[in-house]
Amino acid sequence: MSSEITCEMRDRAYRICRDYLHGAWKMISPGEMIVKRISGGLSNMLYYCALPVSQTSKAAEPSEVLLRIYGQVHGEDALESVLAESVIFALLSERRLGPRLYGVFPGGRLEQFIPARSLFTSELADPELSAIIATKMANIHSLNVPISKEPTWIWNTMGKWLKSGQEYLCKKTKIDGVENSTLERLKKINYHNEMDYLKQVVAKVQSPVVFAHNDMQEGNILLKTHTKSQEDRICLIDFEYCSYNYRGFDLANHFCEWMYNYKVADHPYFTVEKENFPEKDKQLHFIRTYLAAYEALRRGKCSITTNKSADDALPL
Repeated sequence: MSSEITCEMRDRAYRICRDYLHGAWKMISPGEMIVKRISGGLSNMLYYCALPVSQTSKAAEPSEVLLRIYGQVHGEDALESVLAESVIFALLSERRLGPRLYGVFPGGRLEQFIPARSLFTSELADPELSAIIATKMANIHSLNVPISKEPTWIWNTMGKWLKSGQEYLCKKTKIDGVENSTLERLKKINYHNEMDYLKQVVAKVQSPVVFAHNDMQEGNILLKTHTKSQEDRICLIDFEYCSYNYRGFDLANHFCEWMYNYKVADHPYFTVEKENFPEKDKQLHFIRTYLAAYEALRRGKCSITTNKSADDALPL
């Protein structure tokens, strides 16, 4: 955290907390409120806001919150994305699948501040934590969210990355750390054909379309400092990539994240350890836990009883 806060930002944070939280927040001055900038936001600015130690909560209002200020929003697509994320965040908050939501305002929102740390990549392989993550994923996949149900996110996202990647390669004659022969080989690959081939594969797999997180990597999985139950140890955050998508993508993407460590200070700021990709028994442990939770939720919603086992309940 950084303590460098401008007077303008302090006043803005104070007005937002006062107007949306009420209670003790209306009884303090801007100078009394604790405000600290939090690092880690890529497209947003994050601030920790808290009541002074001398001021206790009067009712149900929180004593500390996370203030999120959105970055610049340009264009209809960007605005639609922000609105969709706000709806998704509110729904997940209501279902206790993410941080609590205390307020939404033009330009940002007030969230629950969770004393926690993000997982380390190695912890994704912990059997107990993996089972909790699988259950959380099942809960998210069982939601009915009021956004487009078409699985277009994956293709639209790949299309954008494909365009930017090709533009980057066309401009480069040399890239630090990459051999010229490798660069030339990358330029010769027909990525459009690769993407068309992938679409054909996905069509044959017939993976069910569900509401997916799409970015379940260790940085978006928090391990709480203080918890009341085993399952409550884990909290998911960062829902900006959430959309309806093929269920197999969320599972496969999570398994791939077992190989990537993003907590690296030096360029390229991540490492890849292919040997850490989960072995079959670890995949099955995750999938069986996921399917058991998913089927339980499905039966509860539809009042359907079934004798299917978790192994053959549904295609992935």
